[in-house]
Amino acid sequence: MLSLYRRHRPRTFDEVVGQEHIVRTLRNAIELGKVHHAYLFVGSRGTGKTSMAKLLACALNADDGPRADFSPDDPTCRAIAAGTSLDVVEMDAASNNSVDDIRELRENVALQPMAGGRRVYILDEAHMLSTSAWNAFLKTLEEPPPHVVFVLATTEAHKVPATIIDRCHRFDFGRPSLEQLAGVLRRVAAQEEIEVPPAAVGMIARAATGSFRDALGTLEQLVTYGGARIELADVLEVLGVADAELVFEAAEALADHDSKAALLGVERLAASGRELPQFIRDLAAHLRHLFVTQTLGEVPETFSVTAEHTDRIAAQAERLPQGELLRAIDLLAAALAAIKDGSEPRIQLELALMKATKPDADLSLGALAFRVEQLEERLAALGASSDGARAATAESPPPSGSSNGAAPERPVAVSSPPPTESAAPAVSPSPSATTASSPAPPRSPAESPSSPPPSTTTLDLAALRTLWPSVVDAVRAENAMVGALLGEARPAELEGERLTVALPPGADFTLRKIEANRSLVQTALRRLTGGALMLSFELSDGGGLTASPPMLTEEALLERLKQEFGAREIFEDDPPKPEE
Repeated sequence: MLSLYRRHRPRTFDEVVGQEHIVRTLRNAIELGKVHHAYLFVGSRGTGKTSMAKLLACALNADDGPRADFSPDDPTCRAIAAGTSLDVVEMDAASNNSVDDIRELRENVALQPMAGGRRVYILDEAHMLSTSAWNAFLKTLEEPPPHVVFVLATTEAHKVPATIIDRCHRFDFGRPSLEQLAGVLRRVAAQEEIEVPPAAVGMIARAATGSFRDALGTLEQLVTYGGARIELADVLEVLGVADAELVFEAAEALADHDSKAALLGVERLAASGRELPQFIRDLAAHLRHLFVTQTLGEVPETFSVTAEHTDRIAAQAERLPQGELLRAIDLLAAALAAIKDGSEPRIQLELALMKATKPDADLSLGALAFRVEQLEERLAALGASSDGARAATAESPPPSGSSNGAAPERPVAVSSPPPTESAAPAVSPSPSATTASSPAPPRSPAESPSSPPPSTTTLDLAALRTLWPSVVDAVRAENAMVGALLGEARPAELEGERLTVALPPGADFTLRKIEANRSLVQTALRRLTGGALMLSFELSDGGGLTASPPMLTEEALLERLKQEFGAREIFEDDPPKPEE
């Protein structure tokens, strides 16, 4: 007994669903007598490529043909539909892909039609032919006998040589919509006297993912499972909705950062006997659905089987940030790669879920960046609720030891750095940098040591002077000479977002060098403070330097560079160019 999808193939061009542009073109070609000698049908599985090829063969071999409005009850057309016609040859290129197979085809091409007007060769999965087979087939495809028509069907057109595509008329078969799939299911169910509730029809159509063959195959499986009366519970069972529940539970564990629930879910998965690698792929696909839903702002109709699934996908998409989704997908992909290399599937799945739910247990750079991102989100939330406390802190007088009795400097609100720069400084702070918090303004209750700092910090001149040794260390790590020169400078004045850095009188050489590397100093300062302060360097009369060690003259600096860094003087006619 033939399967449903074979019994209910379209018998005429009028019964074709979803490929109207192809039907119209072929109809016109048949009626105008302009049928090409080679066609290339491209499309995903189950979209009707082979069925369309057989309809074309029926039209070319119909009585009083060729004619597009042929009768499906003609003996020739019935033989073609049943696969018994000698004038229609179907070949599976997946199993007949050698040079010998093509040579045999070339020998048979010369035979005249037995009953109809054309011999039609349908080559399915054409992309599976070997390169040598394509080369042997090329000349025959280009100049076949006038009574021969070739139809090449493939799901992967990019694997077909360009020399073959150039000699064919190409038609691309689109995936049918859910309404078209549901319409075919209802028609077939009515003809087969199968009772299917509307909700079940929609579920089967969604699960088919654009394939008529898959939709009818699922319908036939349901009939075998529960008889001619299909219940909604049977559809849920056959479509694996119970397995989908495990995927949703794993996503919930990721959203809750609940490692215990994730491990218990793996235990239930193992007890169910389901393949772990397939579950990893399904979970990765589900997370991808959440990511797409976040981007589009709605759940695409093909992403879910039931309306309940649609609501759950939308809810989970709101709970999981995109950064967490992308990181979890990367972890699952790494787990699949490790399994492919021979690792234990359960260990890899548990490891991926643990890393996704507990980022603090992952010591990789990606996990560090993720933790920084999470910290920034918490800081932003805390900052939004503590504006009043920060305003009070900004208006309070600085500690007595924060300056030399001078009037307090106007504070500068510096925004928190981006994630890549928050984790960037790999420079070990100098001993003086470890005490940077001591002269800072008093903490408000929202900024207690036990809670994370707010998303913005307040810097005054005293705090910048305390932080300056760390800036010098960061610059020295990038450029030792510039760092040595910068060690003799001191923050002198803060006006708004402009910081004036003072150098000792007569240090013209030092000033030129630091000015030439201004961007290096600004980058170090931004990484350590989180704010983009404008820097201004100038020679001081000595009043702007607080407790500064004696500055080196140019001759003394050159002598130190020779001793500490093995430098030597190079004399040139042209003035030295600033360092990049």
